[in-house]
Amino acid sequence: MHNLLPTAPLVDAAEVGVKYKAGRRREDFKSIFLGNRGQLGDFWALQSISFSACAADIIGIIGSNGAGKTTLCRVISRLLRPDSGSIAVNGEVSALLSLGTGFNKELTGRENIFLNGMMLGFSRRHMEKIYQEIVDFAGLEEFIDQPIKNYSSGMRSRLGFSIATMLEPEILVLDEALSTGDAEFNQRAMARTQELVAKAKVVIIVSHDIDFIAANCTKAIWIDKGRLMAEGDPHTVCEQYRQMVQAGGLKQVSKKRRLRLQKTESKIGEESVIIADNLGLCYQLPERDFWALRHCSFTVKQGEIVGIIGPNGAGKSTLCRLLSGILKPDEGSLVTKGEVSALLSFGSGFNKQLTGHDNIYLNALMLGMSKKKVDAVYQDIVDFSGLGEFIDNPIKSYSSGMVSRLGFSIATMLEPDLFIIDEALATGDLTFYEKASARIQEMINTAKAVMIVTHSMSFVQKVCTKAIWLKKGRIMHIGEPEETIALYQADTAKTMAAREERQRSGG
Repeated sequence: MHNLLPTAPLVDAAEVGVKYKAGRRREDFKSIFLGNRGQLGDFWALQSISFSACAADIIGIIGSNGAGKTTLCRVISRLLRPDSGSIAVNGEVSALLSLGTGFNKELTGRENIFLNGMMLGFSRRHMEKIYQEIVDFAGLEEFIDQPIKNYSSGMRSRLGFSIATMLEPEILVLDEALSTGDAEFNQRAMARTQELVAKAKVVIIVSHDIDFIAANCTKAIWIDKGRLMAEGDPHTVCEQYRQMVQAGGLKQVSKKRRLRLQKTESKIGEESVIIADNLGLCYQLPERDFWALRHCSFTVKQGEIVGIIGPNGAGKSTLCRLLSGILKPDEGSLVTKGEVSALLSFGSGFNKQLTGHDNIYLNALMLGMSKKKVDAVYQDIVDFSGLGEFIDNPIKSYSSGMVSRLGFSIATMLEPDLFIIDEALATGDLTFYEKASARIQEMINTAKAVMIVTHSMSFVQKVCTKAIWLKKGRIMHIGEPEETIALYQADTAKTMAAREERQRSGG
């Protein structure tokens, strides 16, 4: 570590401002085709942000989507230079700013561990020394020789976090990096974060989980529309943020982020709109075959909202890819009756160089909607996403939460027969999360069925009419949400207890 006085801040921001160019260039032919509205001037993503972080600080950054949290993380990580003010970063920074950042999707998990480590300046010898620790902490031993492109968002999050923290940076920046992690891994990740802080490191965490920030951080920073609203004691700042959310006309959000929704009331029909019989999918690895799914049989009836739950690596994303037609089963059969629309990952189908406006047209046209139809629903999409003031900014300047908002808003406007959602709401803020949940309930009036992957058990209890629990590619239970969740949580507790026992015994 650098020779700094114990009280010297490792991060010191003074009146930091960052602006983006809004609008499109005249020579952008895609924009002309999609409806160019000309240059719209500058947009300030951050204005007059000042704060400091000292050794042993865990800083939690909160705020709604589009508040400027991700932009601030990019400034701290030296990926952006401020347009006004200054920031001094006195230490080595390791940043996990989005799922899979720095990963080569064609390479395996093993190859990406070495690639990432050496890109950060570590020798191959050092990476070989800590390789097994990274794999063990990530819990991805059986997947480590698969290409990253086969990983779910939660698996990429696990691996990225494990690499970043094992290298023990002086400043660790996590921007929604644990949003798609399962409960067992998130608990271990927080314990690992606290170990880093005990060694006089600084950890900066962006999260929409207000209780997580209040319980685990030493300081909280609340940003809204690019400006610093509050800084200080995490419980105080988080409570101020909750009060703002409630005052904004949102149905009251409880401290535990429980949804203020009525239990879904849907008339379940007799017709089976999804029929899976002995479904299996196998990845061929250099030394062996790996079955991501095996012997999976289930039916979904018209009017059902099905929650798919289970730990990272259980096969949930693979199942979504099969349901959406991206993958074909290697054994068994799958029948889907109706038009399928899928929202499988953050930013799928988005061109990062184009604006939100252009991407609405680009995505909708690719999904089969006519330009006339897009013109008719364009404002509805923008209004539902709540991104009107950002819609003429390039997607590359959006946070993961903003991308999630826009993708969801486009996909639901298509009114598909079958709607598949894979963790697409994991980075949404409190306001949008509840609005999107209500929208899913409304969709069942027009859609035949909705299937959604989520780690939010409260969502499954409130919104879903049935739950499927997957583990290691197998269906463990199908049934009422409360019963299925109880079985899954009991199994998770057992897994966590077994891991703790191994650690105590030195195994």
